[in-house]
Amino acid sequence: MFRTVCSVLALSVATLAAPAVAQPAPAPAAQAQSEDARLAAFFQASFLEAARLSPETLTQLGMKERYGELGDYTEAGQKKALAVAEAQLARMKREFDRAKLSPASQLSYDLFERNVATQRMFAKWYWQNYAVSSNGSALDGLPVMLVNTHRVDSVADAEAYVARLKAIERVAGEVSDDIDQRTAKGFLPPAFVFGRVIPDAQNQLKGAPFDAGPDHALWADFKSKVAALKADEAAKARLLAEGEAALKGQWKRGYERYLVALAAMQKKATSVNGVWALPQGEAFYADQVAFFTTTNLTPDQIHQTGLAEVARIRAEMDLIRQKVGFKGTLDEFFTFVKTDPKTHYPNTAEGKQQYLADAKKIIADYMAVADRQFSTLPKQALEVRAVEPFREKTASTAFYNPGTPDGSRPGIFYVNLADMTQVQKVQLPAIAYHEGAPGHHFQIARSQEQTDLPMFRRLAYYGAYTEGWGLYAEKLGKEAGFYQDPYDDFGRLSLEIWRAARLVLDTGIHAKRWNRDQAIAYMTANTLSSDLDIAREIDRYFTSPGQATSYKVGQLRISELRAKAEKALGPKFDVKAFHEAILAAGALPLDVLETRVDAYIAGAR
Repeated sequence: MFRTVCSVLALSVATLAAPAVAQPAPAPAAQAQSEDARLAAFFQASFLEAARLSPETLTQLGMKERYGELGDYTEAGQKKALAVAEAQLARMKREFDRAKLSPASQLSYDLFERNVATQRMFAKWYWQNYAVSSNGSALDGLPVMLVNTHRVDSVADAEAYVARLKAIERVAGEVSDDIDQRTAKGFLPPAFVFGRVIPDAQNQLKGAPFDAGPDHALWADFKSKVAALKADEAAKARLLAEGEAALKGQWKRGYERYLVALAAMQKKATSVNGVWALPQGEAFYADQVAFFTTTNLTPDQIHQTGLAEVARIRAEMDLIRQKVGFKGTLDEFFTFVKTDPKTHYPNTAEGKQQYLADAKKIIADYMAVADRQFSTLPKQALEVRAVEPFREKTASTAFYNPGTPDGSRPGIFYVNLADMTQVQKVQLPAIAYHEGAPGHHFQIARSQEQTDLPMFRRLAYYGAYTEGWGLYAEKLGKEAGFYQDPYDDFGRLSLEIWRAARLVLDTGIHAKRWNRDQAIAYMTANTLSSDLDIAREIDRYFTSPGQATSYKVGQLRISELRAKAEKALGPKFDVKAFHEAILAAGALPLDVLETRVDAYIAGAR
């Protein structure tokens, strides 16, 4: 799980009939080429203008502009970003005639306009979007950014790192002021979030240099990066002194202010409800579902689809129960798999290292046969890492962190190994395929490498496309010859039914007013998820309305499009070509993706 904002690519370029008499290329074609080039330049300039509003975005992109700064975390800052986007949209409409563009550029034009509409929608629901969720707040991403993306290649880079440590006081103040306003207005998250968020915030003030404990993650990171510098010892000593002073000064004051704001909100946040309880909550939820699924499906339609998918997958799982000779019911088999010591890693440092080693091997084994299913593989490296201890309480079970477009930082498949008793061995293959290869890494790194696309499309995010592909990729491992152990295949199905259950749960919580106990009971009855994962997931559904619907909605549509292509093309169907049609254009709304697949089918015929 990660965030971005944009969109996608194009279809085939129409060809013009050759003129009867030899002459220069027709004026319309030349004009279209010129218009396309002008539009590409506009998109690049617009992307950089928007990116420069956020120093964190520039760093994520591998750029060192505004390197010692942090962005604006106020509502005014969001309004400023929207104003920039609106001005860009007005300029595009004023300066470019869509009819004179190529089909590819027309799609970029449309998607740019669609992105601005999305920004407008999020601005409309500013207060309904929780500032504090089960995954933390805006502040929680900053330590991760410093550790993972702030490179220190020079003394100046280290000084920029210190400047950012100091800027945390200002940012924490902005985040805290916003939390205080929401507390006063009554825009409160479910009460349970504070049990996760407050401990992680407190962890930011533990360890050296704050106390005599082991080094805080930021302090360890800064010391390591400074030690690696080619600089004299006096310069390194100065940098370390400045970093320590910033942590014990501005950083500490910022987090203390943040903890005060969280405590005040916690006192008022005493209920646990879906967003239906917020002002205009039903309209807000409808917009969130539309955003994450890129469809016009209603919450009730999604709920019914989820129920049907859960029933279908349970039947498949029961066939595996019979295959392995288990004599009890499917529910009893669920319990057996969840509790059998053979399906767990030791809850030790060695157990964690074994999990990481197994994940790396699964990905390496897939990469050895990936060219059977893909004609183009991402160039960017992929790493597997454990979630850092300081954010284990708020981090998801597993997720993918994108690398940089220039390849200077790899894509990272993160796993949360806080409690190995809650980790299922049988689920690891499918998780690795989803988050790593051929899932998010093949999709996101590949998109970043599409230099023929405008940058806003290379970094696009459409939930149903992104997560739908990840879930679709889990089964590609089976098609590639893996999951030979029926228990591993059961693990794959356990993750698919988890995503199907999400359709039921997300809509149940936010549209049908289920309480937390109802949601936990449904997930416990229908998934292999551990108690810890169930609690973590249910809490996420409560505070990220609509997001959980994107996985199954997207996977179902991608699978439907593949079935459509297989039926239409028969022996001409090539899975490599199909995957190229899905991935080569970057992330797309599902309706646009269908149009693209239709063009692929027509071309293949």
